[in-house]
Amino acid sequence: MSLIGPRPEQRTFVNQFEKEIPFYIYRNVVKPGITGWAQVVQGYAGNADDTRIKIQHDFYYIKHFSLWLDLLIVFKTIKTILTGFGAR
Repeated sequence: MSLIGPRPEQRTFVNQFEKEIPFYIYRNVVKPGITGWAQVVQGYAGNADDTRIKIQHDFYYIKHFSLWLDLLIVFKTIKTILTGFGAR
């Protein structure tokens, strides 16, 4: 596991989402992380529709992977921790 990357899901959810969401498995191209683009942009995904949006954010991160994006994610994560703004 790394600091930045798509957050890992529980195996039961992974099995369900692989059946329901096209290309879901491709989010595993990069190492999972403690925080990620989907977490700082969207937050918690409580259902399949929210998870589809979260997956789009994960794919954006994978496609635009860079040091600057990682730094932005770290900054936004720290901001959320300190202020609570953006947390759900």
